[in-house]
Amino acid sequence: MIIENVLAASSELFTITTMMLMIAGVVAGLFAGAIPGFTMAMAVVLVLPFTFSMTPVQGLATMIGVYVGGLSGGLMSGILTGIPGTPSSIATTFDGFPMARSGRPGLALGIGVWSSFFGGTLSAIILILAGPQLARIGLEFQPWDFFALVVFALTVTASLAGDNMLKGLIAGLIGLLIATVGTDVIFGYPRFNFGTDALIQGFSFLPVLIGLFAFSRLLSDIRMPDAANRKLGDENTKAVAIEHRAAAIAVLKRWVNLVRSSMIGIFVGLLPAAGSTISNILAYDQAKKASKTPEEFGKGSIDGVIAPEAANNATAGGTLIVMMALGIPGDIITVVMLGALLIHDVIPSPSFIADEPVIAYSIFISFFLANFMMLFLQSFTLKGFLMVTKVRMYMLASIILFYCAVGVFALNNVAFDLWTLFIFGILGYVMRALNFPIVPIVLGAVLGQVAEQNLSQALAITTDLTPFFTRPWSLFFVILAVFSCLYPLYQKHKGAKRWADFYLPVFLAAIVPALALMDGWIRPTIGGVLLLTALILLVQRIRKNAPVHSASR
Repeated sequence: MIIENVLAASSELFTITTMMLMIAGVVAGLFAGAIPGFTMAMAVVLVLPFTFSMTPVQGLATMIGVYVGGLSGGLMSGILTGIPGTPSSIATTFDGFPMARSGRPGLALGIGVWSSFFGGTLSAIILILAGPQLARIGLEFQPWDFFALVVFALTVTASLAGDNMLKGLIAGLIGLLIATVGTDVIFGYPRFNFGTDALIQGFSFLPVLIGLFAFSRLLSDIRMPDAANRKLGDENTKAVAIEHRAAAIAVLKRWVNLVRSSMIGIFVGLLPAAGSTISNILAYDQAKKASKTPEEFGKGSIDGVIAPEAANNATAGGTLIVMMALGIPGDIITVVMLGALLIHDVIPSPSFIADEPVIAYSIFISFFLANFMMLFLQSFTLKGFLMVTKVRMYMLASIILFYCAVGVFALNNVAFDLWTLFIFGILGYVMRALNFPIVPIVLGAVLGQVAEQNLSQALAITTDLTPFFTRPWSLFFVILAVFSCLYPLYQKHKGAKRWADFYLPVFLAAIVPALALMDGWIRPTIGGVLLLTALILLVQRIRKNAPVHSASR
């Protein structure tokens, strides 16, 4: 049956017209993702009207091409300029940009491209093999579970704060404060608008993101004449030295990080409204925690580039699973795709794959092909983007700021968004000067509204707080959040304090109850394996720390 469906979908998909449309979509996504302020969501929305006259297969294949290209295009801007082209490439800048500035832009970009390719390809394979089964996980999530997930994501600020934990926490709280400006998501009551109509809707996320990352960095880079005349890259950087072979080998050598980050991306993609903005930061955080050399993160670590890029491309597979099997959009891109399906009288449902096998398997195959097209096309466009490193900073800053302003205004056609860009650019510049980390602010601004909305929904259902600790997924994320907060302390005292030896076995044992409460037999079985592992590690740690008595004579 699968082979027949694949053959039927291939006959629809493998036509000259459809392939050309997919290539055009990937190229459009690459450019849209690379230009700060012009997101892939805008590109997909612009492409949507052109799909009305296409067949469902052609329209979806084109939009999937834009989707995959946009996810990968954001890394070019993030690595070369330090400004994420899309929100899904925020964490890529943490190590990609330092690597580019150290004279290795070709290697950094190559690692980003190959990580995106492998992450997307792995996600496509899982999409084909286990799509309907994985989609059911999304149905298990309720407001309590989403709130616990966001709380866990917010604990990432502890890892991203660097050496100054206090400043990192302050930055995270500022981000949460930004998210509270505007109309209350449940009761519709205006907050912190100071009588200004422009603030009733709150701050748009994109102007905040670009202001904090782009404008503040541009101000920092050109504040002195010498810095303004400096080139972005090293003088000896070769624009054509794209180290694809070295990058592919480096990524495959770190296959554990690659697979782990891809799995995180797929899992986050299964959760409605989570998306790649969360997955790339979570994957980066987990890669740093699992690394034997966490001190290298933020200074040009290869693992720091692999993790976010593998995760954000893998997230696309998860969102497509949920869209097809449940009709629930995982992000703004799949919202548009869902609209395209409905326009053609195709309604996603749990029986979608059985009812519409040609369209379903066309989505599978086009997503798989789009990753190969991205790899091939980006290999050519990277040479042009590497030339950016030869441009002097004052010229580059002017061009980038222009594109940022155009993209921010075009998003909502609201002039106040330009003021938002300016205000948060100044705020970011001041905080950079005072050595406050920027990332916790962005994380708080992104997740604050999601956390508030789900907490309000949970308390509206019941004021009882026990579901936060009795629901399996909520308990799972609460436990992860607790141990995530303790991790920096563990990392600091690892090998020096006796209690640090017991961190891992206690952590493994702690998540077993949550897995045991989940439906089915697979996850409880995994919990049993983890419990056995925890007991073995605990015995080893006890023996290791047992006092050694001198032998009797």
